[in-house]
Amino acid sequence: MKVIVLVAIVAVAAAQYPAPSYKQEYKYEPRPYNFAWEVKDDPSYNDYAHQQDTDAYGKGTGSYRVLLPDGRVQTVTYTTDPEGGYVADVQYSGEYKAYPAYKAPSYPQPKY
Repeated sequence: MKVIVLVAIVAVAAAQYPAPSYKQEYKYEPRPYNFAWEVKDDPSYNDYAHQQDTDAYGKGTGSYRVLLPDGRVQTVTYTTDPEGGYVADVQYSGEYKAYPAYKAPSYPQPKY
């Protein structure tokens, strides 16, 4: 009984909206491009970059790097193509640095 009601609701909803009168064809040729950017700001500890190149066949290569909070640098090198998708190689460089133990600030004692 529930299945019949569900099928009837779907059939009514489909009947309310007719099919579009135009064809949805998205045919375009991949266009080659390349870009690169980088940020390095020592006072704020921001250090990262990204670059990518693609060809006329939709295949691309690129990499990006990020300075992690523990002091290491993560570098991702990747390839993309319509058949193989996104394939990444992740590497880490540098040495892990643990955060120092938290020490509460000392304030002078109030005098009464």
